[in-house]
Amino acid sequence: MKIIDKSEVEVAKTPHKVDVRKLFSFEHATIVHIELKPGEALKKHITPVDVTFYVLEGEGSVEIGEERKDVIKGQLIFSPAKIPHKLLNNSDKDFSFLVIKTPTPTSETKIL
Repeated sequence: MKIIDKSEVEVAKTPHKVDVRKLFSFEHATIVHIELKPGEALKKHITPVDVTFYVLEGEGSVEIGEERKDVIKGQLIFSPAKIPHKLLNNSDKDFSFLVIKTPTPTSETKIL
């Protein structure tokens, strides 16, 4: 058994310049926790693998391809590989979510 405490995981340095913490990774999946403060957003990017987002706290907006939807705590969002996507916090409270990449990418994410 492996138990990971998010508070013990260092914030990663990414082009997004927000709170990103890689919680766990093995060949079949990578799990990341992201917290966006009010007004923060991930830059639009393309991931080489499928990505699933699970909203833990707050509300925000998700753009996948040409679609944009508002999302709230408890919702799961699927983004197919190689489709541009971004998440943004347009609320006045923190917006946090898990990012599950399947499988673990072997090439870099492309920022647009």
